[in-house]
Amino acid sequence: MQFGLFSVSDITQDPTTGVTPSEAERIQATLTIAKHAEEVGLDVFAIGEHHNPPFWSSSPTTTLAYIAAQTERLIVSTATTLITTNDPVKIAEDFAVLQHVSGGRADLMLGRGNTGPVYPWFGKDIRQGLPLAIENYALLHKLWREDIVDWDGKFRTPVQGFTSTPRPLDGVPPFVWHGSIRTPEIAEQAAYYGDGFFANNIFWPAEHYQRLIELYRQRWAHYGHGDPETAIVGLGGQAFMRKNSQDAINEFRPYFDNAPVYGHGPSMEDFTKMTPLTVGSPQQVIDRYAGMRDLFGDYQRQLFLMDHSGLPLKTVLEQIDILGGEVVPVLRKELAKNRPATVPDAPTHAGLVKTAYGDGPVRQPRPNANRGDNVTGGSPYQDTPTPQGAAFGLGGAR
Repeated sequence: MQFGLFSVSDITQDPTTGVTPSEAERIQATLTIAKHAEEVGLDVFAIGEHHNPPFWSSSPTTTLAYIAAQTERLIVSTATTLITTNDPVKIAEDFAVLQHVSGGRADLMLGRGNTGPVYPWFGKDIRQGLPLAIENYALLHKLWREDIVDWDGKFRTPVQGFTSTPRPLDGVPPFVWHGSIRTPEIAEQAAYYGDGFFANNIFWPAEHYQRLIELYRQRWAHYGHGDPETAIVGLGGQAFMRKNSQDAINEFRPYFDNAPVYGHGPSMEDFTKMTPLTVGSPQQVIDRYAGMRDLFGDYQRQLFLMDHSGLPLKTVLEQIDILGGEVVPVLRKELAKNRPATVPDAPTHAGLVKTAYGDGPVRQPRPNANRGDNVTGGSPYQDTPTPQGAAFGLGGAR
């Protein structure tokens, strides 16, 4: 299994001091948090995408490329990339570059987002959210797998004779997770393509996510990817810990009560009963998350939200120390016990390359000469012919 952190990049006032960090301070704090995740032995750092205050992460791939350059082992990912309002052509290019500069330590989670106004800001209609997610991913999936793409859809101008560059590292696209809080159609989409499904179960009761994950597993099998237990599942989580559980409760309560997301709603006690949020001792967190597979089956990725609600950087780093030093090592052992051999490991670039090529040579595309317009010349790459009927190279054929 993989364990890691995800951040939504909120810039929130600390209710105990009244201080709100600046954007510059919060950005630097997030970079420190990501690097510390690797230092304590975590596997993944993921960041969200937002285009409005009080969030700062409007360009995740820029941030993740910097983090990848500052780390050696950490997988960088998103939570989430907006498949509805981003151009799938730009997603294809940006994440292929990130894949290369990180040496394969990059994947992504796609989602529709939870900020309604973002749709018109990017020229989209929120009423078309699901059709946008379905069509845009169909194009993205194609762009990473075909050197020359001709495409005509409903929501963007046609693509003719287009080659997304660079091609995916080693000819293997980044692994894709489809993230969802509530939408069964997204679980269906993940299953159809044989991609991962990330149930961000931090807000709603477990029963809701049990239904979503079970749907995904059954549809995974329906589409011929393997038995239900071979499906690739990720979960969200939240925790705040101190050696003494009452100290954790007392310290975290003002942050919970004033949090923009869930403050001024259910009590912290009620919220922790309904959701994975666990406020207490490290052992309480271990017990809670070791039980997740009893609810959802064996799964591959567990991400924790730790840097939110105005918690100061010092406190967040202390929480990461506890998570990496006391909690995750035990969870790795507990969740490995009696894990069936048929349950796949968490996806990595090396594993995907092995699946694609075995022990054979991997693809290293070398471009042919081209004027740069995808109209003159033949195939874009030396190792592949131009597909019959493709728009690529039509100018050279006249």
